[in-house]
Amino acid sequence: MTDLELKCRSAKTASRHLSYSPTTVKNAALSNIADGLMLHASGILEANATDQAEARASGMNTAMLDRLILTESRLEAMAADVRCIAALPDPVGEVFDMRTSPNGLIIGKKRVPLGVIAAIYESRPNVTVDITALCLKAGNAVILRGGKETIHSNKALVTVIHDAIEQAGLDRDSVQFIDNTDRALVPELLHMCDFIDLVIPRGGAGLIKFIKENSSIPVVAGGIGVCHTYIDASAKLDDAVAIAFNAKVQRPTVCNALDTLLVHRGIAAVYLPRIAAEWAKAGVEMRCDPAALAILAGQSGIVAVPAAHDDWGREFLALVAAVKVVDSFDAALDHIVTFTSGHSEAIITEDYSAAQRFMNEVDAAAVYVNASTRFTDGAQFGLGAEVGISTQKMHARGPLGLKEITSYKWLIYGSGQVRP
Repeated sequence: MTDLELKCRSAKTASRHLSYSPTTVKNAALSNIADGLMLHASGILEANATDQAEARASGMNTAMLDRLILTESRLEAMAADVRCIAALPDPVGEVFDMRTSPNGLIIGKKRVPLGVIAAIYESRPNVTVDITALCLKAGNAVILRGGKETIHSNKALVTVIHDAIEQAGLDRDSVQFIDNTDRALVPELLHMCDFIDLVIPRGGAGLIKFIKENSSIPVVAGGIGVCHTYIDASAKLDDAVAIAFNAKVQRPTVCNALDTLLVHRGIAAVYLPRIAAEWAKAGVEMRCDPAALAILAGQSGIVAVPAAHDDWGREFLALVAAVKVVDSFDAALDHIVTFTSGHSEAIITEDYSAAQRFMNEVDAAAVYVNASTRFTDGAQFGLGAEVGISTQKMHARGPLGLKEITSYKWLIYGSGQVRP
């Protein structure tokens, strides 16, 4: 038996006990994890500094490096998210849709854990904690396979996690960590269908494509986030500027940041110079269609260049935005339909009909009216955190929280009925 198979078998065995562990015990484990993150912050940050140094030496790009970095404030935020998960209702054991059939059978559903979830992810050490906390609360064992770029950080975090859950009385085998960074292990993991119930990849398009094409286990994947914000003719200018600025600048290296700005021609001459001036303060490069470029010509202090064809439908993960002037709501909608990744799309408008059409006709995991796409996040949606953001439609969509990593079984109560 390989070490990988042993870890998978151990997770499967541990998942049986975890599936019916009391909420109080699971919450105690989460509370211990949150405390442990703060108690061992210096050691975690030291391990992360080693990862950072190695990443810089390898030439890691800015977006990936930003996702790798841990700071004291980020650790505090991670601990806060774990505490939020502990405070949420436990989905396991919820009985719902109960009804009495004409023959007297009482039929309904009971929410149960999925079993064992394997998480394969890149760069983000916070994923180690987020996914573990959600899986434990939902009664799932978890197998963690992070990238080599965060190996020291993840080892430090998993040590804290193992100590925390053991102190609460849970089996440490409920959380398995693959500390071998050999990529050859990934295909092997993707065929452990006897032990793993779901695979969740988090990373670049290449990783996700490989996992979806090579897994014999069901996969819930997010892929890239190409996020559009459309400024309608009726938009409030101040709101439109503030929202587009936040969506692009607040954290440009993440999947819910703005990538393409669409502006109605009726408002473009007034709006574009204003957003360009604000974006310029943050160093945003604007890749413009000819109409936008003409409006911005001669405006000092901004970076506006002609857009290339592949800038439309591109996830920049940087202080870069594609900008296009559209003639109508329908033109904006057609552009989004053509280039959306199904992640997050927004309209800024005071026109009720336009807002409702946008909500009804845009097919994405999260659709916004008059708000920044940066809110597409498990914690922001009240889920505590997320195991990923799904752009698929089966079995769940958008931020995946506790209920999204459970299933259900049918309950049937009889009084002697037999089928005629």
